[in-house]
Amino acid sequence: MSDSVDELTALRALADGTVGEEGNVFHGLARCLANATGTRHAFIAELTGPSRIRPLGWWGLDALASAPELELEAPFAEAIARGDSFEQPSGVTTPLFGQGALASVPVQGLVAAPFGGRPGQPLGLLCACDGKALAPDPQRLLVLRILGARAGAELARRRAETALGEAQIYRDLYEEAPIAYVHEDLESRFISANRTAQRILGLRPDQVVGNVGADMVPKTPDAQRRVQQALESVGRGTDTSGVVLELRRKDDGRAVFVQWWSRPEADGKYTRTMFLDITERVLMEQEQARLKAQNLYLQEEIKSVHNFEEIVGRSPSLLSVLQKVEKVAGTDATVLITGETGTGKELIARAIHSGSRRRDRPLIKLNCAALPTGLVESELFGHEKGAFSGALQRRIGRFELAHGGTIFLDEIGEMPLDVQVKLLRVLQEKEFERIGGRETIKADVRVLAATNRDLRKAVAQGQFREDLFYRLNVFPVELPSLRERRDDIPLLVSFFLGKYGLLVGRQVDSVNAETMEQLMAYRWPGNVRELENLLERALILSTTNELHIEPEIFASAGPPAPAGAAGAAKDLETLQRERILEALHDAGWVIEGDRGAAKQLGLHPNTLRSRIKKLGLKRSTA
Repeated sequence: MSDSVDELTALRALADGTVGEEGNVFHGLARCLANATGTRHAFIAELTGPSRIRPLGWWGLDALASAPELELEAPFAEAIARGDSFEQPSGVTTPLFGQGALASVPVQGLVAAPFGGRPGQPLGLLCACDGKALAPDPQRLLVLRILGARAGAELARRRAETALGEAQIYRDLYEEAPIAYVHEDLESRFISANRTAQRILGLRPDQVVGNVGADMVPKTPDAQRRVQQALESVGRGTDTSGVVLELRRKDDGRAVFVQWWSRPEADGKYTRTMFLDITERVLMEQEQARLKAQNLYLQEEIKSVHNFEEIVGRSPSLLSVLQKVEKVAGTDATVLITGETGTGKELIARAIHSGSRRRDRPLIKLNCAALPTGLVESELFGHEKGAFSGALQRRIGRFELAHGGTIFLDEIGEMPLDVQVKLLRVLQEKEFERIGGRETIKADVRVLAATNRDLRKAVAQGQFREDLFYRLNVFPVELPSLRERRDDIPLLVSFFLGKYGLLVGRQVDSVNAETMEQLMAYRWPGNVRELENLLERALILSTTNELHIEPEIFASAGPPAPAGAAGAAKDLETLQRERILEALHDAGWVIEGDRGAAKQLGLHPNTLRSRIKKLGLKRSTA
């Protein structure tokens, strides 16, 4: 081959260079480069740094087979880095390849040119060299440019192939990841979602694109507030980390809770979101909260003073009631318990629950007369956070606490009319919503109600809904007054003396005959509760093992008029007030301790505090 080349020779070299040796295009290009330039050696390399190269193909330079990278020396490296060709036909006296594999190759003449990439940022270089000086040839750089274009195309193809392979790997990782990934715009419209996200959200593949994530959030105030805060954060270009969102699945509408992380992209138009399904954890926490609330409620119930520990009596009127209780307990029928104040309506409700199939579930109580009108609905059905002023957190209502068990609505006759409508719906449809919420909650609850009012009369006066009355009055149970079961008074006296004797530290072995006679003769307008309170007070004041109640406590020796009964009750309360005040004065209003008033009275400190509050006693500031 002649020392000079023409354009036709260069084109032929390009054509020959498209087929490499053993499939390596760069080896073939290096061979063509050496032939076209009339040199013994040639190589093609990829730039891996400003002055470092990685050989891709070579001719006549077997030493490159073991050379992963080479270091170029200045000014050779500087010219190539700028994107300039480098030509030194003769007189190369210093090594141009550092101390690497080519350092020992004798080089007298050399020509090199960068290829590929943007101006000033080449991808690699072609180099032809020889141990003798190169004859001048103006076509030599043309060959390098032509072969360089082919080398640049091949290197770009290989890089694209590698990038595609890596992209597929990342795509596979994206699709099969156990964490949900979603690509969405700032309006939460989905662009893509991996399989885990589709499974969590109940989406089919054809439903992903265009699905609006925000539309999957329920309309409850708390859920809407959370998603709005998250979207506003993304809109400001702020990463959103670990937010808990409540969603509804696309396929069946079931609730799903996710912990959400989102990062806006640099262009500010899209976000990359990932989330974890924490539904099981949230539902467990909700159940724990429900059980905690239920436990607190039951603890309060245990601490409260009930009228009875058990049903006491053998009178025919009481036995008739117990027969009804036995028959209705095993059913889920709604029971309306009526009777005068103090007859033991709550005790009968507990007996019904204890004999039912729901005995292992809670009996939840609500006294409708003990709450302000505006709070009855919240107590019954609960409320969402922010539902009204002062609703600082979600509250679980009594019906939700009683799920699977029984709810006892005491003093049902005092329930406000607007709440009666909602209670009627629960009885009819077995479902309700919390105040401020839109989620319908199923209520598997048995309802027991009690009142000392004449509900039929209340219906006639427009104070109680007629439809609700008939829904409650499925199985009526009317309790007899203590006047109607006087035969049970001795049994009740014995029971209460044993119960409170232990509590106040008094032992009574017998009851004075005159006292028992007067107990039997008294009218008992407060029924069993009044008897219980009277005996507890009498025990506190007793100083002997025989119970004796002064005759003046009772208005007369026979059943007195109601006014006399009120007077007797007043006398007893006055006596108790005076005795407690005397003990408090002696103790300097100290309740606990060896010198405290509770010790003097033989009472538990908490019991004494309760009575001080009940009697409205306050320390004089004079």
